[in-house]
Amino acid sequence: MAVHRMDHVGVVVEDLAAAVAFFVELGLEVEGEAAVEGEWVDRLLGLDGVRADLAVVRTPDGHGRVELSTFHTPVATGTAPRAPMNTPGIPRLTFSVDAVDHVLGRLRPLGAELVGGVAQYGDVYRYCYVRGPDGIVIGLVEDLR
Repeated sequence: MAVHRMDHVGVVVEDLAAAVAFFVELGLEVEGEAAVEGEWVDRLLGLDGVRADLAVVRTPDGHGRVELSTFHTPVATGTAPRAPMNTPGIPRLTFSVDAVDHVLGRLRPLGAELVGGVAQYGDVYRYCYVRGPDGIVIGLVEDLR
């Protein structure tokens, strides 16, 4: 059996409301929200006593989804540091946008910080990375063609 499609990307955040607001300002739409707990989620995650809230946001075309979750229990035993971009395992989510500068202007009031700078690759695209809530790295790509 082959892979049919990528279903979603999951990101754990400390402040779910702030993360949802960030992605909505980016242009994604809230698909749904839920609270989860019980044996099924404990089994799925390999943890005991899970109690979490989550929200799913999707791209306007309906093809890309991000699951944002925050855990009330159990307490996390480690943290994902704000590591440099070349650290193995650091996740990045990249979105195609109409205008990088415009999106940056909308996201900065919500705490977005440029990782480096806005770079242009020939006449093909403008690209940058920002850190959003809880250090989530978001790529913004503006197609110039």
